Amino acid sequence: MHDIWKDMFVMGLPLLEKVLRPIIVYAFLVVSLRLSGKRELVQLNPFDLVVLLTLSNTVQNAIIGEDNSVLGGLIGATSLLVTNYLVVRFLYDHRKLDQLVEGRADVLIEGGKVRTKHLKTELITMAQLEAAARKQGFGSISDVEQCVLEPGGTLTFIGKKPGSEDVRHQELIGRLERLAQELALLRSSQPPARA
Repeated sequence: MHDIWKDMFVMGLPLLEKVLRPIIVYAFLVVSLRLSGKRELVQLNPFDLVVLLTLSNTVQNAIIGEDNSVLGGLIGATSLLVTNYLVVRFLYDHRKLDQLVEGRADVLIEGGKVRTKHLKTELITMAQLEAAARKQGFGSISDVEQCVLEPGGTLTFIGKKPGSEDVRHQELIGRLERLAQELALLRSSQPPARA
């Protein structure tokens, strides 16, 4: 029974190393994901998802080292959570540095026109952009007024608003339908004509 408790709570690495390992890996991942672009966060295709899933497994040993104890894992997890809290808190108060770390939003469609240069910069194909628009409920790219790739990797789509001619046309159709209903109601309420 003594060995079970020892394996669970006696760390195989010094405490300082258990704290520093997750912080170093955290900093590396933040810089790497920033340099690889927002595309990795968007997960437009299965390859992007595979990269994100295997990334955590790849750096796992770097975080925990030779220590598989419960206490070591809790210390590593706490180090990651505290580091993330401190970084987010610091960046909240320093907006310019936050923009440097997170990047800026990138407009992919403006005024209904696709900015192919921006798509190429972010390595997003037209097919991937169209698929993302369909996921958001748009029939096609032609229904989109603006599309923004946010710093966190989210694609935001804004639909085109109908023009004044379209609105007027819909109003006229609505009035004609109401007139047709009223005529049908009047005809049904009149007694039949006698010959």
